[in-house]
Amino acid sequence: MEFPVLETDRLRLVHIGQQYADSFYQIMSREDVTRYYGMDPLVNVQEAAAVIESFQTLFESKRGIRWGITLKENGEFLGTIGLNNLNVRAKKSEIGYELHPDYWRKGLMQEAVQAVLLYAFDHLDLVRMGAVTFPDNGASSRLLKKLGFMEEGKLRSYLHQGGQSHDALLFSLLKSDWTK
Repeated sequence: MEFPVLETDRLRLVHIGQQYADSFYQIMSREDVTRYYGMDPLVNVQEAAAVIESFQTLFESKRGIRWGITLKENGEFLGTIGLNNLNVRAKKSEIGYELHPDYWRKGLMQEAVQAVLLYAFDHLDLVRMGAVTFPDNGASSRLLKKLGFMEEGKLRSYLHQGGQSHDALLFSLLKSDWTK
């Protein structure tokens, strides 16, 4: 399967190759980015390269798709967005994302999420999209609700980060809600 490149007004969602390892590391080594990510900050570029390799493995096994978020105007790498736990036969997936703090609160992630939802519901014919967030991640919860996701409940001790377990909130968006 050829990797799907998606475009919005300001963004191009692209395949993440090793050419982005340094940029990905610069984002994922930051405490302010990984605080609500469900994993500890990366400590070196080799870890970033290994995560990028895992994105490729997930894509090849058809269990996930992770896009690099780049600015159309100059190709700058801003973060990633992806479909996790992708199951096309069961018609469901979960969405996850992160963005460099320099680009927070500019509507860019909303643009990226909308493009991925359109791809998931129209091209992959998924019926359900889930999302899992830390309860304290108000920005992500607000974005999901703005896009029509419903909060379904709390998953107790669902995420492990920083040597401890954390609760998570579960959100979902159904294709039937999205197309209204």
